[in-house]
Amino acid sequence: MFKIKLYKPYNYLAILCICSFFTACSLPTLVNKNTKELKTPTNYTHQTDSTNSARMNWKQYFNDKNLIALIDTALKNNQELNIILQEIQIANNEVRIRKGEYLPFVDIAAGAGVEKPSRFTSKGASDAMSEIEDGRKTPDPLQDYMIGAYASWEVDIWKKLRNAKKSAYLNYLSSIEGRNFLVTNIIAEIANSYYELLALDNQLDIINKNIEIQTNALRIVRLQKQAGKVTELAVKRFEAQLLNTTSLQFDILQDITVTENRINFLLGRYPQPIERNSTDFMASVPNTISAGIPSQLLGNRPDIKQAELRLAAAKLDIAVAKANFYPSLRLTAGLGLRAFNPTFLVKAPESILYSLAGDLAAPLINRNAIKANYLTANSKQIQAIYDYERTILNGYLEVTNQLSYINNLQQKYDLEVQQVEALNQATTISNDLFQATRADYMEVLLTQRDVLEAKVELINTKMQQMNAVVNVYRALGGGWN
Repeated sequence: MFKIKLYKPYNYLAILCICSFFTACSLPTLVNKNTKELKTPTNYTHQTDSTNSARMNWKQYFNDKNLIALIDTALKNNQELNIILQEIQIANNEVRIRKGEYLPFVDIAAGAGVEKPSRFTSKGASDAMSEIEDGRKTPDPLQDYMIGAYASWEVDIWKKLRNAKKSAYLNYLSSIEGRNFLVTNIIAEIANSYYELLALDNQLDIINKNIEIQTNALRIVRLQKQAGKVTELAVKRFEAQLLNTTSLQFDILQDITVTENRINFLLGRYPQPIERNSTDFMASVPNTISAGIPSQLLGNRPDIKQAELRLAAAKLDIAVAKANFYPSLRLTAGLGLRAFNPTFLVKAPESILYSLAGDLAAPLINRNAIKANYLTANSKQIQAIYDYERTILNGYLEVTNQLSYINNLQQKYDLEVQQVEALNQATTISNDLFQATRADYMEVLLTQRDVLEAKVELINTKMQQMNAVVNVYRALGGGWN
């Protein structure tokens, strides 16, 4: 680094041009990445309608009042969301810091001291021989009192400080989008867990009904054994199946506890029952989804907007790092009062002091750190480009997968409904045949097991349907607005 003090303004320009020439000639070569926008497909599955479900408010999208109440509580109490809100405040404070850096700094100072130079030094001898006024000698020891204001200002010639402020502001906006993305995920996670809870309640109800059916079947088999129609083997097989079905209750009860506590955690509260109505779960109809067109993801999904803002900030960071190669101009000034006696501070102009100076500095030798920062800023920009492209691609694929999943689940659900109806009829037939001794007890056992598994799977498919509707809403960027 070198510093030059000048007091003629036009000399600054000459030195500035010379320094700029030498520093600009040796800028390191950057690795470039094509920053053209990643083009999204024109539609998802030959759908050109621009109607988009993501624009619906989540209170309109979900029609279960218990679910709405849970989400509303989570958006107020969720700890992770509150942490993100503090991150936003931190980013906002960073903007204020950057803004203050390109404004003048003014400090007020006051001080007092005493000095006793040696008599056998040039300063001591000079003070001993000097007079202040009216023949009075300089006091020994010499006291010193001062009060004044000092200002410094770095002239933002290359817009380094303003670009740093703009970059901080873009990072602040990206933190807001990060909060929006978290809101979307929290809403989706609560909704998915809520539907899982409803499914578990229905599975538990199915198991309890099957326990009643199997208990009645075991009673009949025992009567048939007494009548000599079946052996003890049949009784034990029916008894074993009843015990197995009964044991499934406890798996479901544990899953209910875990799911309830997962929701309670998202709501920021300790374990307590989750209010819900599970009776109409199987009759619930998933929302009709309007996916719109892929280009709408750029404006709807917070993570894409967050990546875009980070990319814009990374470009400004390169400009800031590049400006470090150029000379910086700092102006300093001071104005105050100074005297060896406090009573003399009010005597003007003798007690007045002032200063005005300008410093021009530019890196000359050993600029490795500045070069490294410059290259690092470039690498971070390339990272931001790839992250932006990846986020767009991920968003498109998520929507495509969920739309396909919804369609396939509907077909699967329709077939499983037919399967359950067929197995219900088979159960009735097998029981009638068994009681008429025209069917083996194994046929009854297998049919009962099959119908139980089919009903549980049907409930699972309904849950997956509801979850897919939630997930496509999240994938489209809904929930945060």
